[in-house]
Amino acid sequence: MAAYDLVIRDVEAVLPASGRTACDIAIRDGQIAAILLPGSSVEASEILDGKGLVALPGVIDCHLHLGHGKDISRPREPKDADVETASAALGGVTCMIPFLMSSEPHAADFGEVKAVTEAGARIDFGYHFIISTEAQLAEVPDYISKFGAPTLKIFMNNRGGEGKRLNLPDIDDGFLFRLAEAAAQHGGMVAPHPENIEIAWVLRDRAMKADPDGQAGLASWDASRPDFVEAEAVQRASYVANVAGAPLYVVHTSSAAALEAGLARRDAGDEIYFETCPHYLTHDITDPIGEVAKINPPLRSRDDCERLWQAIEEGDIDTVATDHVHRDISSKANGIWAASPGCPGMETLLPVMLTEGYHGRGIPLERLVEVLSETPARLMGLDVRKGTLSVGKDADIVLLDLNAEWTLTRDKVASSAGYSIYEGKTFKGAIQHTFVRGHTVVRDGNLTETSAGIGRYQHRKLGFRG
Repeated sequence: MAAYDLVIRDVEAVLPASGRTACDIAIRDGQIAAILLPGSSVEASEILDGKGLVALPGVIDCHLHLGHGKDISRPREPKDADVETASAALGGVTCMIPFLMSSEPHAADFGEVKAVTEAGARIDFGYHFIISTEAQLAEVPDYISKFGAPTLKIFMNNRGGEGKRLNLPDIDDGFLFRLAEAAAQHGGMVAPHPENIEIAWVLRDRAMKADPDGQAGLASWDASRPDFVEAEAVQRASYVANVAGAPLYVVHTSSAAALEAGLARRDAGDEIYFETCPHYLTHDITDPIGEVAKINPPLRSRDDCERLWQAIEEGDIDTVATDHVHRDISSKANGIWAASPGCPGMETLLPVMLTEGYHGRGIPLERLVEVLSETPARLMGLDVRKGTLSVGKDADIVLLDLNAEWTLTRDKVASSAGYSIYEGKTFKGAIQHTFVRGHTVVRDGNLTETSAGIGRYQHRKLGFRG
């Protein structure tokens, strides 16, 4: 019997503490069994030549919407998970945490959601539960301990009927406070969508009056929900959550104003973490693709992009995730005011960070590993198994050609969305192989036929708090 199932030979791996290191990686029973000197004499069922390639821990996308067609509430059939996780694996994502959205108690349907996802998924996954009702709030202790879903999403903007688009009821700051209390008591973390919607209504009406036909496109969308609307809600949520004793994870930070407001709360002693998304780093309100890049929060100015890049480099932003939405391009019809917000992004997450971050700005691979793998694993309660190339961790590994250039065209988009805001862009850094718990999901840049359904639900427990 061979000592190992797979040995990746002569690869340059980004390892914790030591950084970029020439080594062999040995895998047994789905885990990293050994990090060996290059060329070590071992027995293995399979040897993969990694010469000229770089090995990274698989990317963890901790913000996305996995739905069915234009419905982003939950997957309805295995194909939903199959197609979107195919796009993820092709982009080097080996674990994802989508949102489960419903106005009913989640305990009633989570078993079905988990089973449907596992039946199709090519990568591992968790779930965030969106908390919007009293019945869901009462179930929070079970969500955290029984279901292993300790990160709790709340839409701060669901007031005055705003949530009807997503079939969710209104909530208020009292509800936010009670959710934070429950999270604090049971070991959870609150993840708010931060917007002061009452002010946004005022500004929306003004923006639509000034530009009724939406000719200004992304600039008008930004004017209807500007940066200070986001910033005010960030500081309010952080203060409230931390008074209640809960940490705060701010999703999709889009602006310098929101970041600075949150950093001020961090400096005041709040436990607050920041996520941003690739589109806020690469696109701004001047982009000619217009409503195709309509997202909420909106794209901002180029200065905002630069401030977010700076925060990644300096360590103020903790994670980069996608806010992936796989509604098809027809959802963008009829101009900026009618278009649906959101865009796909899992298959381009790592390529964007390699192209724009590593090659474009000289951000070390070690830092990219922190924001894409290591810190997401730690903050999301996955670091016992995932996040680094370490002995005993799951063999979630991405092998890439760091200098290979390729161009994304619409026919190459794997997501069911069928389009990308990066169409026509030339990337530098190409994923060659993706492994999930030692399973080969991508080989030589192509999906393996047998990888659908190998993904498994990850029961999470937060362990980062002192």
